[in-house]
Amino acid sequence: MSFVTEVAVRFRDHDSFGHVNNAVYATYCEQARVRYFEDVMGVPLSDPHIVVAHLELDYQAPIEGVGTAEVEVEAGEIGDKSFPLYYTVSYESEVVATGETVQVAMDETGRPTRVPDSWRDAIAAHP
Repeated sequence: MSFVTEVAVRFRDHDSFGHVNNAVYATYCEQARVRYFEDVMGVPLSDPHIVVAHLELDYQAPIEGVGTAEVEVEAGEIGDKSFPLYYTVSYESEVVATGETVQVAMDETGRPTRVPDSWRDAIAAHP
């Protein structure tokens, strides 16, 4: 199931063309990912046992104002050591971007390790 959160669209997010710079969309997804990990999984994203191994964004429309964007996050199928998160970024009820990150669980030595059962359980239990 999906998790939805709001992120602020600030004036400083805009580029010289008057729309939100493409790199800022990754920050919006990051903010949503932090909240997803904290609210759904009970894990602070500052936990050094999580890394993003892949990031992909597709842009559908520019954001040309300030205010609030809505980011929907949905977890995909959990693998042995990693799992994807899918993002839908909307502004004023219009989908403006979609994306994906792949998170990898890390052990104490910085090597990929099995995704903890507590994470799997929390993701599966999210309504």
